[in-house]
Amino acid sequence: MSGAESDVMVVAGILPLFYRIIPTAVDEGPAGTATRNYVARDSEGGRWFVKAYPAGTDLDAERQALELSQFARLGRIPVPVVRQTPEGDLIAAAGGMAVSVAAFVENAQTAEGGLSGDRWAAVGETVGRLHRTLARHPAGPPRRVPAREVCDVTLFAKRPPTSGFSAWARETAARRHDALPAVAAMVKELPPSLTMQTVHGDLASPNLLLRGQQVAALIDFRPPGHRSPAWELGRIVLDPRTVLAEPQWPTGLAEAVAAYRAANPALPAEELLAVPRIAAGYLACSVYPLAEAIDDPAAVTPELEAYGRNRHAAMTELCERLTEAEEVLHDLLH
Repeated sequence: MSGAESDVMVVAGILPLFYRIIPTAVDEGPAGTATRNYVARDSEGGRWFVKAYPAGTDLDAERQALELSQFARLGRIPVPVVRQTPEGDLIAAAGGMAVSVAAFVENAQTAEGGLSGDRWAAVGETVGRLHRTLARHPAGPPRRVPAREVCDVTLFAKRPPTSGFSAWARETAARRHDALPAVAAMVKELPPSLTMQTVHGDLASPNLLLRGQQVAALIDFRPPGHRSPAWELGRIVLDPRTVLAEPQWPTGLAEAVAAYRAANPALPAEELLAVPRIAAGYLACSVYPLAEAIDDPAAVTPELEAYGRNRHAAMTELCERLTEAEEVLHDLLH
């Protein structure tokens, strides 16, 4: 019996023992960044998404992340329900494996194909409701912090990659380092302070599920932590895949921001106006994935290399069209 088959058998044994789910089939599911995933079908025809955590995972932190996702459900955010054990735990362990179980999101696809059409407004509205809900999380109310805590150009200067997964990565890292004064000047145009609050924490395209033109689910929350909601909004609606695939992204951005503002009017207009500048600064100061060959050589795949090139190209596009994007948002917000 292979290791994969053995793991499937362990999952099949955990489900009835801890979750009162009688599986009729257990198959390997979509690949996770740090987890092994499975899809189980129960005796009533329902499907469940099973996430298996590798040894050494901080399970308390994972429980906090799952709890945060269920808190978001209180605001009617589309988040899969997480199954509890009879003792009320969100994670169960047996046979050397720890797992969590959530309802499977049917007929959905990730946002890795980019945003277009009515998806801009749908995502903006959902993220707005998410942030309005999470602003009430017990981890603490929103607070204002200096803008440099959100966009800090010194982080790249302190840790510039000295090598990368290719000559291109090394050259790109060097150009990024040399461009830091220009990035610092761009960041200086941000408002003096920005809002920080509890957010999703990892709202990237793989963690946004779409069904047609609507949001099907937000998945893979991180433990409660205070970040800029404007940063998180920009991270998802100005994902590199969207920016490069959608020439009219400034117009789409305006649609997303308008829907976000209607759903979460508490975030000041000046911060919404700063979304493209924060997104550009974030990409310019991020060493990911240029440093992966140093930090995690096994993670360097052709897909990661392609993503790295797209990420850099999107940063360039954002910077070149920053004025255009801000003018569109200015007309919307004023």
